[in-house]
Amino acid sequence: MSSAQARLNQVKDILTFNKTAITVPFDPNSTRFPTRNDVPRRADAPPGAAWVWGEDDQLGRLNLLTPARVKAAAAEIKTGETISLNLPLNEPEVPCFHRETFKHEIKDLAEGKAFDDVYTLNTQSGTQWDGFRHVSHMPTGTFYNSTHAKDIIGPDANLKNSLHHWSEHGGLVGRGVLLDYRAYANKKGIQYDSFVAHRIPYEELYLCGKDQGLDIRPQAQGGDIKVGDILFIRSGFVEQYRGVKSSDEWAKIARRPHAIGPDDEQRWAGVAQEDKMLDWLHDCYFAAVAGDSPSFEAWPTNRGRFTVAFARGIADPPRTEYYLHEYLLAMWGCPVGEMLDLEKLAKRCHETNRWTFFITSSPNNVPGMSSLRATDKYWGSD
Repeated sequence: MSSAQARLNQVKDILTFNKTAITVPFDPNSTRFPTRNDVPRRADAPPGAAWVWGEDDQLGRLNLLTPARVKAAAAEIKTGETISLNLPLNEPEVPCFHRETFKHEIKDLAEGKAFDDVYTLNTQSGTQWDGFRHVSHMPTGTFYNSTHAKDIIGPDANLKNSLHHWSEHGGLVGRGVLLDYRAYANKKGIQYDSFVAHRIPYEELYLCGKDQGLDIRPQAQGGDIKVGDILFIRSGFVEQYRGVKSSDEWAKIARRPHAIGPDDEQRWAGVAQEDKMLDWLHDCYFAAVAGDSPSFEAWPTNRGRFTVAFARGIADPPRTEYYLHEYLLAMWGCPVGEMLDLEKLAKRCHETNRWTFFITSSPNNVPGMSSLRATDKYWGSD
């Protein structure tokens, strides 16, 4: 940003009672933030990265969940009713992407008079938050805020980007916004299968929001999305999963071959990989994004040809190739939630015609974690 533009922003701030984030590290209490194309770049960051919260930052966009924003979000509580957004730990019965199955054991401690529980799970097997150690910027192998594989595993492993930092911060607490794309699609006669890579473009999400009475543009552009909001998109996965006729039928779907690249037979509906989607997800400054599908974004990507050689760093990257996970997690530090149970929430939002609410999620406090099973709860709006 030029010095002239910086001075212009200062004048605008004075006239509009705003505070624009200009200097890195950004002040999370700022009211206006730069667009994706105007974010200051760090020399050690991949192109397109927005590492703006300081070199020692562990929270990414969770920094936006300031006391002032959390207090303001509490005004969304009207009735006090609560709705859990978690699938049972044993759902899906067969996890997607060939992850380990949940196992639960009851231990008899005193001959029928006292019991303990022991369970084993892959944190990616059900309702979950992806942390900043989960996916890197693939061409460089760089995780959020210049973290690398050696920081995660091996003799020099440390706690950079560990999810316990989220827990120590107080978790995810703020204003949630639901876009019920599945209901909108049904209303408009848009038929699709959640178990294929159906791509939901930004324009369709915009129309979905409009149908709900929401302008999903960021508030800085005249829309209804506030800095620090937590986004939820219902694409219909949980509804369709619960409609599968038998365990065997689901197992065939869940166990489709999985390999990095466009030939991946693990296919799930989700938001599209496109520039408009990147601009929107970035410029809204969501504190986190989530959905009911196993991948949030449409899986696999259709942007270029993603090769195993590219993923392993032994071939040049295709020029147009990316997954949204790379941008959200590694480039921006934005948590990604997957396989949330949004069915009861969507029903209640339709009944009240309210699409914003108070949301809490408590991360597990395990040093070194890269992802976690979510414990999310909606607090009622009337």
